Amino acid sequence: MHEMSIATAVVEQVDAAAREHGAQAVARVRLQVGELAGVVPEALDFCFELACAGTLVAGAVLETEAVAARARCLPCAAEWAVGMPPDLGCPHCSGGRVELLAGRELQILGVEWAGRPPGAVAGAGQEG
Repeated sequence: MHEMSIATAVVEQVDAAAREHGAQAVARVRLQVGELAGVVPEALDFCFELACAGTLVAGAVLETEAVAARARCLPCAAEWAVGMPPDLGCPHCSGGRVELLAGRELQILGVEWAGRPPGAVAGAGQEG
């Protein structure tokens, strides 16, 4: 189950950032997950809770933002929703040269600290 390795990596990064910024705990973690990233949201939620144990992230809420997969045909420039399973054939010209525009994302969008000391400032790309 690769969701456990993803959850562990996210928790390690967020825990390290929380310590670096003097936060006492993490309230919320926001992730962007592409439709083609191969992640089962329910499995990721379960693994995230397990991976948080014993860290500053314990008890944090995991919010995931799904990103629909989109593609563009290079010959005719048509764009379409790829869907699952992915349909990478152009619906307009049946062209075979396709560029994937979205759907493979897997990144931390934001972190909300809890119990941050007065005057501490959240780092770039993090909510506070």
